[in-house]
Amino acid sequence: MDFERLTAEMRRIALAAGERIMSVYDAPDFAVRAKADASPVTEADEAADALITERLAAAFPDVMVVTEEQADSHRGSAAAFLIVDPLDGTKEFVQRRGDFTVNIAYVEGGVPRRGVVYAPARGRLFYTTAEGIAVEEQGPFDPDRPGPLRTLAVSTPDNAALVVVASKSHRDAATDAYIARYAVRDMTSAGSSLKFCLVASGEADLYPRLGRTMEWDTAAGDAILRAAGGRVVAADTLEPLSYGKPGYANPHFIAHAPGVQLRTG
Repeated sequence: MDFERLTAEMRRIALAAGERIMSVYDAPDFAVRAKADASPVTEADEAADALITERLAAAFPDVMVVTEEQADSHRGSAAAFLIVDPLDGTKEFVQRRGDFTVNIAYVEGGVPRRGVVYAPARGRLFYTTAEGIAVEEQGPFDPDRPGPLRTLAVSTPDNAALVVVASKSHRDAATDAYIARYAVRDMTSAGSSLKFCLVASGEADLYPRLGRTMEWDTAAGDAILRAAGGRVVAADTLEPLSYGKPGYANPHFIAHAPGVQLRTG
């Protein structure tokens, strides 16, 4: 894979998808329906999915593209593939809370090698460079000319005073009980894959997710966090998440800065 070209294309496509999403978000009203699993989907999800799929297929015709909205059509496996959540945080989008993201990642050998996470309503754009460095770009965002970049690095955590980020829409008793096992200085909530980026930027030390997620929910954020020096591990084994599994379902996981003394069992 030509990572220079991949980075430029993923960034450009994510910005275009974000613009499409915001055109729906800023409208007076938009349609929402329930998918088979009862999760919500909007016209913005579907429009972004169509745009990203078309442009990735045109740019990388020989690479399989897996997207949340078309996951049922992907029955095979590949050593390398692109995986997309066109609008992560649909509940945040529907409630107009702003914490939703566009996610595109490149997976090779079961590992997310490169990724982009764009939060258009928040004006935050995170990605991995061609060299594999995690960065946040400062806006305004020109599709063809990247702006100033800030290199991301995870925190050096104090286990007596951790900063924890958890889901806004998927917080549950199991997550609260797990967090209670740590000495927490500050708790913050965020939607979508922004939580990975907060750990990657050093704004949080720990993000546990003890609930159902899919690979497209995590791959881009995982790529950025790994590039910033962090880890995303299965909650039971503490082994790094792997990608390209049958069905694309993740185990419960913990995203963290190295140095956090993880609790298991």
